[in-house]
Amino acid sequence: MRFWRVGVTSGVPSENKTKHYESLYQIKIRRTRSTATGRSRKSHYQIGSHFGRGQGEFGQPCRLAYPKGKTFFARFSFGLFKPKDKILGADFSGIVEAVGNNVTDFKVGDRVFGESLQGGAFAEYICAPAHACAIMPEEANFTEMACVPIAGLTALQALTTHGKLKTGESVFINGSSGGVGHFAVQIAKAHGAKVTAICSSKSVDFVKAVGADKVLAYDQHDIHQHQGAYDLVVDTHGNLSYDDYKRFGQRGVMVGFTTMGHMFSVLLKKAFGKFNLTQFTAQANTADLETLASLIQKGKIKVYIEKTYPYEKIPEAIGYIEAMHTKGKVAMVWKE
Repeated sequence: MRFWRVGVTSGVPSENKTKHYESLYQIKIRRTRSTATGRSRKSHYQIGSHFGRGQGEFGQPCRLAYPKGKTFFARFSFGLFKPKDKILGADFSGIVEAVGNNVTDFKVGDRVFGESLQGGAFAEYICAPAHACAIMPEEANFTEMACVPIAGLTALQALTTHGKLKTGESVFINGSSGGVGHFAVQIAKAHGAKVTAICSSKSVDFVKAVGADKVLAYDQHDIHQHQGAYDLVVDTHGNLSYDDYKRFGQRGVMVGFTTMGHMFSVLLKKAFGKFNLTQFTAQANTADLETLASLIQKGKIKVYIEKTYPYEKIPEAIGYIEAMHTKGKVAMVWKE
């Protein structure tokens, strides 16, 4: 695999390796001496819905659990008895400090954004694969672009790659005020779709502001009794049933899920049914990141950041996101 680097990552002392999963709020944050080379750059990292993918402390290892122990099945991928990855963080933006010998699309000094699902973004430097990065738009800032990769890719691929959205079609987006949802509304509108969105009553004005044609509040409208008709149904929240998809959609894309039982129920019915329903995990690639960068450059989509935290308050930031009432994105900023 070809790699390039936004800085050089420091080593992880073996005596501090993560030994087991614990409470989310026991993350220990401390800045330590780095063995990295090269000058420090001001970098910004997203804390989003995928914060559980990379495990560890910022700068050094720490003890960390997936939120409240509710994602046990994820341990088969991320470490059965202890997290495989020691450093948190998936999305990032920054300035290239060094490149690998076979990298031709990036050079030192480039302003880039991307993702690393192996973790490591909550650090002063990160080593990232070239295929999961792209050049930032000229006028964009680091903070906003660090909030784009996972959420933006998920929204884009849900609508276009898997949802096959066409100009003029109608799309129903459940969970429209969060990271993926607010991107999905804007991307759908950029593709000429008519958007009906679902969110809480307190987020209705926000979702209208990002471009939804019609907004329904789930605390005032029973989504499971909804009788609309749409070409595409995209569920970023993960509480729609298989019958919900069939009742008001021609095809559907399931992005999230509320419980393992709910996910298995939907996928089991899908296996024996005929409704066109897709469940996927977004795949990072430069082409799609460049599409997102272009949409941002043209003003077609905007990154809405509700809160920004300094790196010392990563546990507080993740705790805020875990409450699942975020409007848009939350970002962590590394200070000079």
